[in-house]
Amino acid sequence: MKIAVLLKPTPDTADLPAVRAEDVARNHIPTDLVINPWDEYAVEEALLLEERFGADLVAISVAAADNTQALRHAVALGIGRGTLVDRASLAGGDLWDTAAALAAAVRAEGDVDLVLSGKQSVDENSGVVHVGVARKLGWPLLSNVVKIVEIAGGRITVERLVDGVQETVSVPLPVVVSVGKEINEPRYPGLMGQRRAAKAAFPALSATELGVSAGARTRWENLRKPDTRAPQVRLMEGATPAEQAAALVDALLADKVL
Repeated sequence: MKIAVLLKPTPDTADLPAVRAEDVARNHIPTDLVINPWDEYAVEEALLLEERFGADLVAISVAAADNTQALRHAVALGIGRGTLVDRASLAGGDLWDTAAALAAAVRAEGDVDLVLSGKQSVDENSGVVHVGVARKLGWPLLSNVVKIVEIAGGRITVERLVDGVQETVSVPLPVVVSVGKEINEPRYPGLMGQRRAAKAAFPALSATELGVSAGARTRWENLRKPDTRAPQVRLMEGATPAEQAAALVDALLADKVL
């Protein structure tokens, strides 16, 4: 079984207050980047699945060519290798292009059975890239997964949270899975892992090599604030609180709220 883990380098959460929206849009973030905290749960789950079922693990990240912090963190934890998609080759693109590049990198790995990702990133919080990856690959998507129950017979069975309700779902492989923080407790990298990661090399692929053409497809036009409405207040009349409560109930019944 081969598992690909999608990673994003993001600002350290302690530095986020110094990051502006326009910095993220221009990919010019005035702070050191680290692995997206949500992605740490995906990395940990990949390592646990390797222990349970045996797997070939690879981390994939869209980042600047010299920005390998997220990949090195994953390798330090135990991910076998990493691939970087050069963000410069996606200049002018949007999140859909990012998803297309990640999906193409997954295809380039060949015979990937499972793609894992965090549920969102701490900088943009869109939570849509893994959705786009699944769409581009044409694979099922399982979101908000809190437990991987079993992988057997070409199928994966998971537990996921949907609107506060936990459900069990089984789908055929290959599949894209986004995980929540309830799924595990990420480990810390050891000294030997950090030394291995420091020596690791990460091949950088361009969008052209992956067959992806970048070009912003998301445009916001004719934006305006919604019309404001003056609040309407109605006081319930009555000599006593009980009479006022009865008048309130009658009003709610008349408006078919109750």
